[in-house]
Formats: sequence, C-alpha cells, structure tokens
Amino acid sequence: MRMRMRRRLMEGSSCWHLRLLSITKFLLFLCILFTAFGLLLLTLSLSSSIDININIDPPPQTPPLHLDDESLDISKSSSIIIEEETQHHRQRIIRTTSSSCATVEEMGEDSAASPDGGGGGVYWKESLRVRRLIRHHFAFNGAPRVRDLPPEQFCKQGFVMGKASEAGFGNEMYKILTAAGLSIILNRSLIIGQTRHIGSFLVLPLYKLCLIAHRGKYPFENYISYTNLSFTLKEVKHLWRKNDCVAKYRRRLVMRTDDFEKPAQTNVLCSNWRKWKQPIIWFQGTTDAVAAQFFLKNVHPQLKSAATALFGKTELLHTRPNTFGELLQVIIAPSKNVEEAVNWTLKGGPDPHLALHMRMLMNRPVRAVKAALDCIEKALMRNCHQGSRPRVVLVSDTPSLVNDLTPKLQQFAEVLHFDYKLFKGNLSVRKAVREQEVDFRAKDWGPAPRWVAFVDFFLASRAKHAVISGAQRRVGTTYAQLIASLAAAHQLGEDYTSASNFSFFSSFQSNLLSDGLRNQVGWGHAWNRFAGPWSCHNQPNQCALTPLLPPGWWDGKLQSPITRDIRRMEAYGVRLTDLGTVDEKHLQSFCKSRKDIVRTIPITRACSGLTCT
Repeated sequence: MRMRMRRRLMEGSSCWHLRLLSITKFLLFLCILFTAFGLLLLTLSLSSSIDININIDPPPQTPPLHLDDESLDISKSSSIIIEEETQHHRQRIIRTTSSSCATVEEMGEDSAASPDGGGGGVYWKESLRVRRLIRHHFAFNGAPRVRDLPPEQFCKQGFVMGKASEAGFGNEMYKILTAAGLSIILNRSLIIGQTRHIGSFLVLPLYKLCLIAHRGKYPFENYISYTNLSFTLKEVKHLWRKNDCVAKYRRRLVMRTDDFEKPAQTNVLCSNWRKWKQPIIWFQGTTDAVAAQFFLKNVHPQLKSAATALFGKTELLHTRPNTFGELLQVIIAPSKNVEEAVNWTLKGGPDPHLALHMRMLMNRPVRAVKAALDCIEKALMRNCHQGSRPRVVLVSDTPSLVNDLTPKLQQFAEVLHFDYKLFKGNLSVRKAVREQEVDFRAKDWGPAPRWVAFVDFFLASRAKHAVISGAQRRVGTTYAQLIASLAAAHQLGEDYTSASNFSFFSSFQSNLLSDGLRNQVGWGHAWNRFAGPWSCHNQPNQCALTPLLPPGWWDGKLQSPITRDIRRMEAYGVRLTDLGTVDEKHLQSFCKSRKDIVRTIPITRACSGLTCT
C-alpha cells in the first residue's frame, strides 16, 4: 500500500513538474513574442520620425533683403533665408548622431563666406546692411548732432564709454570697438576715453609732459586718427554743466560699470541694459570679439534682437556680417606719419594683392614656413585671377623669419615689407624713444619699436584679395583678425559684388593640430570656438577659410567647446553640452534667481550753494 501511494505521489509530482515546465515555456514564448512586436513598432516609429526630420519640405524663401530705411531699425533682426535655418536644423540632427570629425579646412568651408559660393552673397549683403546701420546710428547719435541738442534733449541722452590703454593693439582696440557696437545696440552716443598715462614720453621735456597730461591723450593717438563722431568724457562733462542737467533736470552724470571678466558679477546675459537709467555705461574687460556677442544670448528679447541685428545669427556663420571691420572703418584711420610710412613701403605702386601675418614669438620653424607658402599659393589661385606678378605684404614679429621667407616668396611674387631701419620719415626721428620701446615685451611683440606695428597694420589692411594668419602657437590673433576685417571692409563698395573675391585664411602647420584645435585656447583667438571634440586629431597642414567675425558661441554645425570653456561658461550661468548647445531653460532659471549687480561711479557731484555731496 505504501509503495502504491509513494508511486502515485511520485507520478503526481512529475506531472506537476511537467505542467509547470510547459507553463514556463509558454510564458517565455509570450515574452519573446511581445518583445519582438515592441521592437518592430519602435523601428517603424524611428523610421517615420527620421523621414519627417529629413524629408520635410523646406518653407518658402523670404524675400531678398532690401536696404531701405526700415532695414536700419536696430530692433529688427537681420533677414536671413529661412531655407538656411531649416538646412542648419537638419545638419544639427545628423551631427548629434555622428562620431566623425572635421578638419580645419572643412570647418572653414562651412563657416566662412567664400568667393566661389558658401553664402558669400548673403554675407556681403549683410555687411553692407550693417554698414548702413552704423552710418544711420552715428548720423543720429554722433557728436556733431548731439552736442547741439536743446538742453532738455541733451540731458536725456545716454552714452557708452570705450576706454583702452596702450597694451597690445588688438586687445585694446576691441575695447573701443565693443563700446561702439554697444552704443548701437543701446541707441546711445559713443565716448572714447582719454588717458593721462605718459610712460612712453619720459624722455620729453617737463613742460611738454604737463601739456599732454592736461589735455588728455587718446590710446595710440600718435599713430591713429580717431573719428569726430565720438565724444571725450571731458566734453560730456562740460556740456552737462553748460546745459545745467543736474539743477534743471535732476540728472547727475553717473557712470554704471559692468566687468565682463568677472562672471559672477556681470549682467551681460541677465539684465536689460536698454532700461538702465545711468547716463554713461562702461562695459569693461572686452579684449576680444566675444564679449559683445554675449548679448546674442541675453534673456531679454528686445536686447537679443538688437544684438542679432548687428552681429547676425549665431548658427549661420557663413552669412554673418563683417561687423568689426565696418566699425573700424568708421572709428579709426592712420595718422599722417603712419600713412607716410605706408606709402613709402608701397613705392608708388598699387595696393597689395595679399598680406601674410606670422606671429612666431622669435621662432622660425621650417614647418610653419612651408605651410604658409602653401597657403599663399592656394589663396592666390583661389582669389587672384589676373596674370600680373602679385604683390605680397609680409608682416612678422620675428626678423629672421622675414629673412627666410622673402627669397622664397620672390620666386613668384613682389614682396613688400616695412623695414623701419631704412625709413627716414617723421616716425623714426626720436632715437631715444625708439631705444626705450625696443626692450618692452620684445619676446611677445618682437624687437621693432611699437610704432612699426601700426605701419604694418595699415599696410596689411590694404590687401585687395586675401589676408593670411600664421603662428608659432595660436593662429588668428586679435591683431590679425582686425587686419583682415578692415581689409575686407575696404574692398566692400556700395555694390556688394566688388568684395566677392576677398578671403581671410588661417595657416596651420601639422604639429599645431596633433590634438586637433584643442590648443587654440583663449577667447581672443579665431578658432577657439571650434576647438572641442568635433576637431580631428593629427591633421596635415591646413589652409582654412576663416570667419571675419569670430564666433562668440558654439551654435555652428562644426563647432564644439573644450572642457575648459564648458567650466568657464558655467560661471556665467550657461550650461553647455559637449557639442556646444546652450540649455536655455537653465539660463532663464539662473537669471531669475540672481539680482542685478549695480556699480556706479559719480562723474559730477550734486552741489547746493557751497556744499557738494
């Protein structure tokens, strides 16, 4: 009996195990079936979404840009073809799913307007639009008109201060150019600050030093002539007293300052500067093209729109205007003595076809010379089609490099180089001053006197077809940027087609690109905004088209930030992805959580009788 019962129990147990196994298999089969069905649905969904993103019909084009009075309104953004924006959106979709990289030349072809296409037509039209915008602004807010306003109107006028020292020319000139651009964005008049720094004139007699200190001195005023469309602070103070702005209109002359180099304190992204009440605004620390372009991401639509009208759209790099070149052309010109030296170098001949600037820091590597020669050949073939022997201006901080390059260039071109030792004009008469200046930062700027850099600058900016920048370490310095932008502005006539064959090139030797563009650090350099993971490593020599307006953000298709800049932007309240996309919601939240930091400097005091406060 017991054996039967045990046998039945064992049979029942085995049946139960078999049933359990069958149920398990059935459930497993159902899981596999549902998983396969889910994957099928997901595949179909992705396929349809990709088709929607890539095959969507572009919207119709907007009408071409007309340069009438309406286009000069600073509140209106520049008119760009909608199809360009749609195409850019598609490229950003593809970019985020790609693991490839780009060479500097590929980045340049995508980012800079080229003579044979690449957005050149829109680019030059936009530059011409900005030129007319600048003219309109200074006709209305320039000193000749504003100083003659009735007291009630003058005392309501706003100003932007641009103040520079006599350090590196490129960095210091960007301070003034940024102030000029900001005066347009904010619809204010421009003040160019004077300084009483007289360190370069210690060899002058005492009575001349006192005269200079009394009247004030523009930065580099011995070599540069400044526009009469700007004010000095001294004149504004005089007019403020003359029009009795404090007593009659209760408006004290106060200057509000904002320092771009202090991320935790600057209001560049979060405040509406157009609503600031202080008569004078001074935006400090603006030593490159980037600071002014931060307004392109300001959270206030009115201010952002005004900045976009001046600088163009951040994502369409090859259509952006030559803003700083157009401002330069209005604000500065060579002094008579510098003009004399430029004409002496040209020897009565025509303007040069091309200019080469090599910042070598007293080095002369063979690879840099080879890359520069190849780039010159490329630029001449691409931009210069006439059969005459081209004229090439050679500018460098390293005399030995000039000696190496000159005979090589002379094989196919006429070389123009300003040799200050042979020049006998007015700039070279004071040997004592020249000897004093030679030792000052010679490693950085070269052994030549400071004034030679201004002759070189205005000589190179006469180039008709191309400017090339090469370097020992970082290519496209602020000095080279301004040479190229001014040269391009010179070539742009009222008919934009006259400038269609001008380009700015960057010459890279291969050792500079072993880690891609990662070593192009420093916001003042033209390629910093391309230095992230999108840049290929171990590139051969590159001769790349370069944007005349260096980008201030990373919105272009082939742009990406380095880790150092991602961390730096966090201090400004900006959260960037590895490919440079800005988290707009985070920026809005950051700005809502902070208060405006107001720092002011009183220029005039409020007085009642003999008492002043």
